[in-house]
Amino acid sequence: MSALHLSGTVLPDGEPRELWIDRGRISSEPVPGAETLSAGGFLVPGLVDAHCHPGIGPKGAVPQSAAVEQALTDRAAGTLLIRDCGLPIDVRPLQSRADLPTIIRCGRHLALPKRYLPGYAIELDDPALLPDAVAEQARDGDGWVKLVGDWIDRAEGDLAPLWPDDVLAEAIRVAHELGARVTAHVFGEAALPGLIEAGIDCLEHGTALSSDQLAELARRDVALVPTLINIENFPGIADKAAKYPTYAAHMRALHAGVGDMVSAAVEAGVRVFAGTDAGGMVEHGLIADEIEALHGAGMSRTQALASASWAAREWLGHPGIEHGAPADLIVYPADPRDDLAVLRHPKHILLGGTVFD
Repeated sequence: MSALHLSGTVLPDGEPRELWIDRGRISSEPVPGAETLSAGGFLVPGLVDAHCHPGIGPKGAVPQSAAVEQALTDRAAGTLLIRDCGLPIDVRPLQSRADLPTIIRCGRHLALPKRYLPGYAIELDDPALLPDAVAEQARDGDGWVKLVGDWIDRAEGDLAPLWPDDVLAEAIRVAHELGARVTAHVFGEAALPGLIEAGIDCLEHGTALSSDQLAELARRDVALVPTLINIENFPGIADKAAKYPTYAAHMRALHAGVGDMVSAAVEAGVRVFAGTDAGGMVEHGLIADEIEALHGAGMSRTQALASASWAAREWLGHPGIEHGAPADLIVYPADPRDDLAVLRHPKHILLGGTVFD
């Protein structure tokens, strides 16, 4: 691998700098014989999709070959770091490939029978089994465990929690003892108090969060990944749920209020991160759409970009553009903080120091 030289405005500090890349890592010191790849432009830490499913398609699990294609699609959009947020297939072979985005595995979703999409989750016969199942996933994953916090209960005809509060608290305690963080899929109101009080580390979607709960999330430093471009599917889900009118009306109401919720979350100081929920109902490679949606919901352009770049990388324990870090970065011809549409037209994408244009 030949050494490279780049110069430009480096984000987030916005200072003009020169960088060298040697053996896949960034150097602030000149490297003799380096080939100049780019002069000028804006250098941005590789984008992050914090809720992504390389391994899921519209009909459920896909073969690993299809998961590779999904990951390549994400890479082409500038996504160089993925938190998989629950997968029914083993993507460890993808983690070993230098040409694919770095993947942080959350293992399998944990749910109850008939209380999530079929074929996705490990379905526990008894809620009391959750702490042991969480321990197994914590030991097998990359520092994250994914719970299904709520889903439609057909007997009630609406969204309802899956887990008793005491079981949740014990499960999250076990995960924390094993050094793992816990996140949960949650749409409605009923599951939120139990998840928050149990010590959850992150909420996925969180469409029903109240102002008081957002203040509590900020106090506890619980992150939120609202997956706005996936929430756009709620009206269509409601249209197909005519025999559950309460649930259908609930989903439409959650969709109508999600923009205000995200705006209030930002105002409250909640750490909000970008996640597309790609796989299933959302195509891969749409991180720019999610960033734009977050901006439309009240984040500044800089905040929205940070939620899918340097801030998200810090949250997930991966460096940005700094000496000694892996050379995972993107060169843009103009400043995306002024116009997010720039994100759709990268000049160079570098993953581990290899250029993918």
